[in-house]
Amino acid sequence: MENNHALINPFEALVSNAIARPLVEHIYTADPAAHVWNGRIYIYPSHDIDAGIPENDNGDHFDMRDYHVLSMASIDGEVTDHGVALSVKDIPWAGRQLWDSDAANKNGKYYLYFPLKDKEDIFRIGVAVSDRPEGPFTPEPEPIKGSFSIDPCLFKDSDGEHYMYFGGIWGGQLQRWYKGKYDPTGPFPNANEPAIPPFVAKLSDNMLGFAETPKAVTIVDRAGNPLLASDEERRFFEASWMHKHNDKYYYSYSTGNTHFLCYATGNNPYGPFIYQGKILTPVIGWTTHHSIIEFNNKWYLFYHDCTVSGGKTHLRSIKVSELKYNDDGTIQTIHPYGDLSPVW
Repeated sequence: MENNHALINPFEALVSNAIARPLVEHIYTADPAAHVWNGRIYIYPSHDIDAGIPENDNGDHFDMRDYHVLSMASIDGEVTDHGVALSVKDIPWAGRQLWDSDAANKNGKYYLYFPLKDKEDIFRIGVAVSDRPEGPFTPEPEPIKGSFSIDPCLFKDSDGEHYMYFGGIWGGQLQRWYKGKYDPTGPFPNANEPAIPPFVAKLSDNMLGFAETPKAVTIVDRAGNPLLASDEERRFFEASWMHKHNDKYYYSYSTGNTHFLCYATGNNPYGPFIYQGKILTPVIGWTTHHSIIEFNNKWYLFYHDCTVSGGKTHLRSIKVSELKYNDDGTIQTIHPYGDLSPVW
């Protein structure tokens, strides 16, 4: 008798067992930064395209050229694509490669923050402004002074102050700033040294720059020791996000090449943050990138995987799943494919 179980494609089994559907499939989207404004969810994702560039650890195959803004009135409702909000061709200081973006609003204005390689091929972070959350956005003529690397996350604290968390190693160039200034050779710490940290800076009142020199964000274990460079299942790689729950600061991030979303908690926006655990186990694709919001008294995790593209790591699709807390404030780990998981 034929064993039908042997005919099951492992990839198809993962996709069929996924707990969340892609929010849109007419374009490839990744790195979803979600915010609730005016009673509606606005999502600021990357826009993936297939540029025909071979994959490498520098991420040259992620040749993103514009941003679309998505919105939805409910988690299960229709998703509106508001079209191109900002294009690389309209940014005066552009070199190449837009990466993950985020947005903020203040006094009726909306601000889109984006990483982009300048004409010297160094990642800087720029800002563009609009009167509407969906854009279109008009970029400032120069990047934010003192900015570097990728993955800006904008966090508005309870007192109204805005902070930007940012940084990403490997293709995100954070290792090139490891010694405090730009070094194109990009040295990494030794395995027994503290891992390369992300950074945080309070924003200026006009939201167009830093109000201070960016500070390193320290992630420590429960004994207060900084996570080491060799601790690849827990150390920071990219994809900062900050949110508050019951007055506690939750800093979350991607471990990159080990494919986890992890989180750490602290008592103020600067940390240090104590490592707590994993939010999301590995997805189909090289890694994932996320945001966390509260909407209608529930919490949600927005993330991406590569199920729609058949596992092509540079063609991703955003998803959303409910996020739940335990009574002690820890986050319940989400397994995106149930009992199945990708094999790395």
